[in-house]
Amino acid sequence: MWLDLYLGMAVFLSVECKPLNKGTHNKLLVISFDGFRWDYDQDVDTPYMDKLVEDGVKAKYITPPAITMTSPSHFTTITGRWIEDHGVVHNMMFNSTTHQKVGHKATLKRSEWWDNGALPLWITAQNQVRNCGQCVNRALVEETGQQDDNETEWRQNIDTVLSWFTEEDFDFVTLYYGEPDNVGHAKGPDHPDRKTIIKQIDRTIGYLREAIQRDGLTDNLNVIITSDHGMTTVKKRPLVDEIILSKYLNFFNLVYFELLDYGGFGMITPKKGKEQQVYDALMKAPNLTVYKKEDMPENFHLSKNDRMQPIIVIADLGFNLNSVGTVKISQIYLSEPFDSVHIYPLMCKLLQIDPAPNNGSLSVTEAMLVQNGTSRELLLEIILLFLMLVISVMFVN
Repeated sequence: MWLDLYLGMAVFLSVECKPLNKGTHNKLLVISFDGFRWDYDQDVDTPYMDKLVEDGVKAKYITPPAITMTSPSHFTTITGRWIEDHGVVHNMMFNSTTHQKVGHKATLKRSEWWDNGALPLWITAQNQVRNCGQCVNRALVEETGQQDDNETEWRQNIDTVLSWFTEEDFDFVTLYYGEPDNVGHAKGPDHPDRKTIIKQIDRTIGYLREAIQRDGLTDNLNVIITSDHGMTTVKKRPLVDEIILSKYLNFFNLVYFELLDYGGFGMITPKKGKEQQVYDALMKAPNLTVYKKEDMPENFHLSKNDRMQPIIVIADLGFNLNSVGTVKISQIYLSEPFDSVHIYPLMCKLLQIDPAPNNGSLSVTEAMLVQNGTSRELLLEIILLFLMLVISVMFVN
């Protein structure tokens, strides 16, 4: 078994554009390669990524939200809001009162899990329809059950989304790939197949750059290539003792609801009057950090949301929880670290729209942007923002 105790993520920002005529607006394509750890390009020959690094800028790292599961992390990026504000606290929709738990794939289609008042970028863009054209969004994701590593289909997906820009005049499109996350889950981050899929991703980035040139989109298309988390190998017996919570906690007598067995992050609702007893019992478990909701560190930005349960448990790195058994960007520029919520106002800047209320600030990324006289113009460039997360963050998928 492999655990996404997320060591890090790489975030690329590639922009191809040149000076805009007055009245022209930018287009934005956001691509996510799920589970691309910050160092996955360092043990593989990746000429296209290397070229982007040469041509662009590089941040020291970015800090993701505290829960770096796929859904919470992506939703923070696309809304610019902390998890406690946007409310997507887990990959799975759940209700601790009814004991309902909905799987990840099904949760993606449940609007009540996502609609908590925080506006995704595509809604903000749609609300600001410009006089000169449409402001439409469309997403292309792999269908459930389909193979995720078909390189021909990857390129076809790129051709499809670029055609939405050229033929349908879309302004904002998102494209998601399930790799290298799937390979990492199945075989581990150090397996040769992971290196193979990174080479495929590199070729795909090269194809994307060629296709943008081919389709004449260099004038006004910005491209952000991002990921949500990395991955590490789970430590298993006989090397270490696994964290078996039932060794320390009587679930039948003490626990009303639990959301565990999902990697290194879990939540527990004790039975009435049993909160301290549950907390004390869990504190005896090895390789585990236990928080009462009200005592969580403020910089986690989690405790203010009602969906967070009274007890939060976080496994140490490498352990699994078991309940039972437009803009010109300065080239060769190293920016200071920043939180992922600050990507959202940057995307709004690229789309030339007013951001919805968010926790980010454009001032954090403005140092990457080059002033051209008294105004900022979009220039013909291939640029790269390589944002590397090197601090340890936890949690799964």
